[in-house]
Formats: sequence, structure tokens, C-alpha cells
Amino acid sequence: MNLKQHNVRLCHNQCSSKDPSVKLRQSVSDQTQSGTNVYNTELDVAQLTHTDTQGRANMVDVGGKVPTRRTATARATVILGPTAFRLLRDNQLAKGDALTVAQLSGIMASKQTSALIPLCHPLPLDHASVTFDLDEEQNAAVITATCRTTGKTGVEMEALTAVSVAALTIYDMCKAVSHDIIITDVILVSKTGGKRDFHRHP
Repeated sequence: MNLKQHNVRLCHNQCSSKDPSVKLRQSVSDQTQSGTNVYNTELDVAQLTHTDTQGRANMVDVGGKVPTRRTATARATVILGPTAFRLLRDNQLAKGDALTVAQLSGIMASKQTSALIPLCHPLPLDHASVTFDLDEEQNAAVITATCRTTGKTGVEMEALTAVSVAALTIYDMCKAVSHDIIITDVILVSKTGGKRDFHRHP
């Protein structure tokens, strides 16, 4: 299997150093503590923008905003176990080339985000990519998606949708081998181009 052709990078120790069970227990606290907002906005002044004054859901009016270059990168991890990981890595799954199918499903999903999440604005994406790092130590596939647009609102949800659907696709392609597959750590890695940039610490 030509891993380069599928935008795949094999990892050993550098991708993850945590045991999966520990990783799951620490996931929420790690993610909460590791995010860095360059403006350091305090939580007590943050406001939800998808509700009106009566608390009813509504799509945010972005008509007055000036279009800017927007980017977002998201990541998800699929812990497969040794057998499913080996079959995925070696392209020996009964359903076929899981990484290619997952890559395409993630890209397709990014373009359908507004149809899946009710209050997301439909955005013309300039770019969408989905890549994989195969972590041989943890028997895991780490999925990264990056989306770009020039518009009035960000592409965080497009990137998050891409990695989520790609992860679900890998699960579907591997479930005949094992149902003991864990999708974890679906996170926003970075965003740029809006009022506030965001970059998560490694």
C-alpha cells in the first residue's frame, strides 16, 4: 500500500505517548486547559450568538460583516486495536481502501455542514483536505482536516464535521473486524481570520 498516495504518515513514539485508557480519562481536562485564545476572552462575558433575546434559536445575521480569509484545522482520533489497525494500514479490509473512502467522505461532509448542523451558514469552501497519521504504538488513526474560505463567518464546523465523518467512515469500514473501536478527541486545533484567532497547544 502506498501510504503517501493516501496522505498518510506512519507514527511511532512521536504521535502519542499516552496509553489509550489514560488518554480517554484525561481528554476533557486536557482539552479544557490547553486551548489558547489570543484575546483571552473571559467566560463570564461570553455570549451565545445563536439565540435571540427570548432564547429562541436563530441563524446569526452576518450581513454587515466584511469577508475575510478564514481557516480552521480540526483533529480526531480513532483507536482501532491491533487487528483492525493492521488491516487498515495494510489495506486488507474486506470493504476496501478505508483511508481513501474516509478521506473522500470527510471532504464531502465538510461541504454539507450547513445541511447537517441547522444554524451553520452555507459556505463556499476554497479548500478542504483530510489527512491521516497512523500511530502504530497506539493502534490508532489520527485524522486532521483543514478548511479555508473567504467569507463572513468561520469554517470551524466544516473542519470538525470533516474529521467526525471521516472517523465514522473508518469505524464503518472496520466494524466487521471489531466493534471495540473508540472515536475520541474530536477537537478544534486552530482557527484564523475572525474576531479572535485560536491555537491549541500541542
